[in-house]
Formats: sequence, structure tokens, C-alpha cells
Amino acid sequence: MPTFTRQFLGSAAAALLSLPSACAQTAQPSLTGDWTGTLGPLEFTAHLTDAAGGPRTATLDIPAQHANGLVLQFTAPADSVYLRLRQPVAAQFAGRRSADGQQLVGEWQQGLRSFPLTFNRAGSAAKPAGPKRPQTPQAPFPYQSADVTFRNEKAGITLAGTYTVPADKGPFPAVVLLTGSGPEDRNETILGHQPFAVLADYLTRHGIAVLRFDDRGVGQSSGTQKGMTSADYTTDAQAALAWLRSQPGIRKNQVGAIGHSEGGTAAIGAAGQPEGPDFLVLLAAPGIAGDELIVQQSLALARLQISDPVQLAALEKQQRSMTQIIQKTPDDAQTRKLLSALYNPTNEPNTAAALEPQYAVMTSPFYRHLLADRPAQTLTKVHCPVLALGGSKDVQVPATRNLAATTAGLKAAGNHDVTAKELPGLNHLFQTAKTGGPDEYGTIEETFAPAALATIGDWLAQHTRK
Repeated sequence: MPTFTRQFLGSAAAALLSLPSACAQTAQPSLTGDWTGTLGPLEFTAHLTDAAGGPRTATLDIPAQHANGLVLQFTAPADSVYLRLRQPVAAQFAGRRSADGQQLVGEWQQGLRSFPLTFNRAGSAAKPAGPKRPQTPQAPFPYQSADVTFRNEKAGITLAGTYTVPADKGPFPAVVLLTGSGPEDRNETILGHQPFAVLADYLTRHGIAVLRFDDRGVGQSSGTQKGMTSADYTTDAQAALAWLRSQPGIRKNQVGAIGHSEGGTAAIGAAGQPEGPDFLVLLAAPGIAGDELIVQQSLALARLQISDPVQLAALEKQQRSMTQIIQKTPDDAQTRKLLSALYNPTNEPNTAAALEPQYAVMTSPFYRHLLADRPAQTLTKVHCPVLALGGSKDVQVPATRNLAATTAGLKAAGNHDVTAKELPGLNHLFQTAKTGGPDEYGTIEETFAPAALATIGDWLAQHTRK
């Protein structure tokens, strides 16, 4: 599966649904031609054929992912343009023509997530400069770095990653980095940011060996994301921990895990198993029940745009109905019918087509497993030291409530080495943010707040002294 299909947010799926309005078909200039746009580090090229009186056809190229000729369903009612991708994953571009006809301005929607995307007609505008990412590590590095592979024998797959080791004489403590939900590469790349490359660089410079790896079906790792849940990711984490402990120059009793968002869920799962991590760092990890997390996430995102309590109450009711439908209806086809009645009661065709990719996510094993997640139960099995961090402006895994639940779950089992901190002004990616909304992620130059890096580094230094 090409890595552009990774979940652009290193987090649990947002539950807000965008409902486009219907538009009547009107005559418009032809869209035939090549259209280019950039989403973070990825360049998209859409080849559109809009012949008068004939069928509209389109394909999509993403050169950086070696993905060419992906077939798109192409519709253009009035001034709207929809480019729907069915395979290898469900996604779509929903946009409108600019007044001069040289741009298609809209959003790339994948699953339940949306990001701004503008296509420019080829030759109509200069290619914009890439975003500034001053924290992205640049060679040469004052430490050893190697591309490695290791096996998850339980799953029958080979995972590929990058292993960085301090240049000083060992042995060293070590950590494995676990990415958020969806297919992610080893750097947890998102909108030009590489949070895990920054974190690995910081930790290795401070005396800790780091393994970060491509998720299943991403980059150089084998396997597939199809049907995968956080329970499967837990077995990948276990394999990574075992590989780290087998390396020369590593302190076998000081091998930990750092999990971001759903990666924290996998880390917690591994900590409850034999040969688990010796310590955990949980970054914006869910602490409340999965179905409640989705509701609270939806409300936090909605509050960025609306303040009317009546509207918020209606949204909350709708989202609670959604989680109940999915959990009480095991049949996917029946679930989709019930979700359609909830979100599109008038069965408006354009709305129905736009929501189909979202229904596919909501009936996936991943999403069903997410809703059923009960951290209060899994956290009681974690007895190693834990650092739990959250950003005060995180709207995907709201920090205050999730940190409190994580602390309570850990201490309920007698774990007394628990540190929980809500870091002021940081979003879900631990960037210094204004609103915390996902639309800011790509506009912020900072990849990982230095204060957050220092908090992680200082805690690890205290817990890995010889």
C-alpha cells in the first residue's frame, strides 16, 4: 500500500463528518488537462479528461510513493469537483473551481480526516516552495545510524526501520518509537514534519539508542494495514523490543517504549505482556474509553468553529448514536445503512457518495477495536515507570481528561512511579500552537516543541541511570 494512504494525523480517528451541499449541474469550461497540488511533502498530479458530451475520466500520480495511474471517479456538478479514489484505499478530493478556472481549491478527505489541498492547472502557476522545517535532522550526525530489519514471527512479517546509537562507549539504554494510528512511516511524517526523526535525533544525542520503524505495508516493511488493529500493533512493538534487547551494547533491563497516540495504546498493550518494556513514555495516548474518546474528540474539534451549546449538544447526541450503532451492529452492511440514516436522512446523492469512504473507515476492524478499547483495564497491567504527556491544546486526545484517566488506571494497580504532565500551549503533535486544530499542523514551522523534548529527555535520564 503506498504510504500516502497513511493517516495524516498521529492519532485516533476524528469523528466529525463533513456534509457537502448539493449543487445543480451547470455548463462549465472543460477541466481537461494536468493538475498538480502538494500535501505536505507529497506532490499529487491529477490527469483529467472532461470531454464535452463524453464520460469524465481521471487518474492520479504520486511520484514520491511510486504510485501512478490510480483510477479516480471524476464528477463536476456546477462549480464543484469531486475526485474519488476507491483503491488501494477510499479517499477523495472535494473542491471548487477558482474564478479564473486555474485552480481547484478544496480538501483531501481520507477516512474521517480532511486537509486543505489546492490543485493548479499545469503551467498556470509557479511551484510553491516547500514548507520550512528547521528541526528536521540533517547529516552528518554525531552518532551511528543504520537501516535495519527485524521479524515479527507471530505475524509472519518483516519490519524495516532506522536504528541510531550514540557514538560514546556503551552499553546504552534504548527505546522503540511507536507511531499513531493508520499507516505511518518510521519518521511519523506528516505535512512535511518528521516528529520521530526529531525525537530520535534528540534522544540519541543524549545517550539513548533509538529504533523507529515503518508500519506494516509502509515503506520497506512487509505486511498490510488491512484488518489491522492496535492489538496487532502491540505484537509489532513486542518484536521491536525483543530486537533491541538482542543488540550488542544495549542495557537489557533498560529498554523502553515511547508511543504517540494509538502507539501509546500499543505500548500499554506490550507492557502488560511478558518481556514488555522496562519503562513507558505515553505521548497524547488515550486514557478514556474509546467510544467516549471519539465523542470528546468530536466536541473539541467542533468547539474550534462553533460555540452554540444547542449545536454542540446535537453533535454530541449524534456522535453517541454513531458509536452505539457501530458497537451494537456487527454486520458492516447493516451498520452502513444505519449510519446513512443518521448522517444523511434525506439520502442526498452527493452527500451519500462523499460519506461512503468515511463509512468504510467506521466499519473497519481498526475503528471497531478503537471504540471497544478500555484503557482502564489494560493500564492496571502496567507496572513499569510511566511518563504520560499531553498538550493543553490537543483536540484529538484532549489532555486533561485523558491524563487523569491514565494516572488513575496506573495507580489502581499500585504503580507508584507515574508522572503525568499537561504541557501548556501544545497540540496533538506537541507543536506550539494557537488553536490546536489539525489545520494548523502544516502551517507551524516547529515540528516538536523543545520543552517537550527536554521533558522526555530529563525523565529518561532519571530512569536510566546506571
